[in-house]
Amino acid sequence: MRYINFEFIILKMRILITGFTGFVSEYFLEYLNTVEKNCEVLGLARTHPSFDVSNFDNLKIKFHKIDLLNKQEVENIIQNFKPSYILHLASVSSVAQSWLTPYDSFVNNTNIFLNIIEQIRVSKLQCRILSVGSSEEYGEVAEHQLPLTEDSKIVALSPYAVARISQEMLSKIYADGYNMDIVMTRSFNHIGARQKDKFVISSFAKQLVQLSKTSSTRKKITTGNLNIVRDFLDVRDVVKAYYLLLKKGTKGEVYNICSGKGTLLKDIIQTMSSTLDLEIEVELNPTLVRPNENKKIIGSYNKINSHLGWEPTVTIENSLKSIIEYWQDKLA
Repeated sequence: MRYINFEFIILKMRILITGFTGFVSEYFLEYLNTVEKNCEVLGLARTHPSFDVSNFDNLKIKFHKIDLLNKQEVENIIQNFKPSYILHLASVSSVAQSWLTPYDSFVNNTNIFLNIIEQIRVSKLQCRILSVGSSEEYGEVAEHQLPLTEDSKIVALSPYAVARISQEMLSKIYADGYNMDIVMTRSFNHIGARQKDKFVISSFAKQLVQLSKTSSTRKKITTGNLNIVRDFLDVRDVVKAYYLLLKKGTKGEVYNICSGKGTLLKDIIQTMSSTLDLEIEVELNPTLVRPNENKKIIGSYNKINSHLGWEPTVTIENSLKSIIEYWQDKLA
C-alpha cells in the first residue's frame, strides 16, 4: 500500500486576474514572479496585453480575451480554471472619463464584478477575491478629518465613486451574507512608469519631456486644477500590498492602500520641471477641471500596517524620476 505524506503536498496557486492588460497588472506579475513558484495565472481583458507573458519564468500564464459583462463566458472561464485567488483590477479607472460616460463607468465597474462573485458563489469554489476600490469613495472632507481611515464616512461625488461604493457594498454583502472570502481595498492614487498619459502625473511627465526636447523659448504645459492635494503611491508598493492582502488579509475587511502623505499637484510640476532643468508656463484648461473636485485627500495606512506589516518604501521623488525616465525612453 502506498502512503501519501500530505504535509509535503504543495497546492498550486491559481490566480485569475481581471483587467490583465492594465498598468497595475504587469507590475503585479513582475512581483508575483519573484515571490511565487509553480503559479498558474489566467489573465482576462477586452484587449490583448502589450507585454510578453513568456517573460515571467516562475509563472505559467494564459490569456483569454473576454467581455466580462458576458455572464456565460464568465461562467465557462471560472468553471474551467477554478481559481484559488482572484485579483479584480478590471474597471473604467478614470474619474474624468466617468463624467463623460457615466453609464459605462457604472456598468463596467459594478456588473462585471457581480458576474464574477456570483459565479464563484453558485460554483461553491474556495476562492479568495481581492476587490479593488478607490479613495474617491471618501468624497470631499474637511482638513480636520484627515488622514482618512477605513472608518471615515464615504460620500460619492462622481459617477466613478458611485460605482466603486456599489462594488464595495456588494463585496460586504457577499462576504457577510454568503460567507465568501472577499477582501476589499480603497486604493489611493497610484503612479509609476508605463502608466497611460490620460492619468494626471503621467500626462504631466509626457508633456514636460516633450518640452525638454524642443528649442522653443516659450515652454507651456496645459493642466487642470493644480491647487489640489493627493496621496500618491508608487505602483510597486501597491502590488506588494495586493499580494499580501490576497495571501493574508482578513476576510470581509477593507484596507486603505496609500502613502500617508499629501502632495500638491503644483509641487509635482515643479519637481519634474527641476529634474528636467525646465522653466515652464502653466496654462489652465477648463475642460480638465472636474465637477465636484475633492480638494485634499490623504489616507492612513495604519490598518494594513498593523495587520500585515505593509508600509510604502518608494519615495515620491523616486516615483517621479522613474516616470520621467520612462517617457524619455518612449519619446526618444
